[in-house]
Amino acid sequence: MQLTGIPFGVTDWTDVPATEHPGEQGRACWRTRQFGDIRVRMVEYTAGYLADHWCEKGHILLCLEGELHTELDDGRVFVLSPGMSYQVADRAEAHRSRAPHGAKLFIVD
Repeated sequence: MQLTGIPFGVTDWTDVPATEHPGEQGRACWRTRQFGDIRVRMVEYTAGYLADHWCEKGHILLCLEGELHTELDDGRVFVLSPGMSYQVADRAEAHRSRAPHGAKLFIVD
């Protein structure tokens, strides 16, 4: 990842408009900033959230609150609690998210 052409800035995430994204179950609320090719998001999953797709986009993800279950298409499951993160490259391993009790995440992709 090359971070160029981004001047110093501060983001108050409460000022960033939210967009709703329904899952197979529950919904995700995204607050998104775009910096060139880099997308930065604060994402909240409702309790019971299950993604409606297998994602092949690369991410660096930090769990801030709650618990995130990430399932890989090979059957492995990883559980993140606050302070834990994961990273995966574009098209490396398809994954999908589940948040049985809800979760708040910071994601860069």
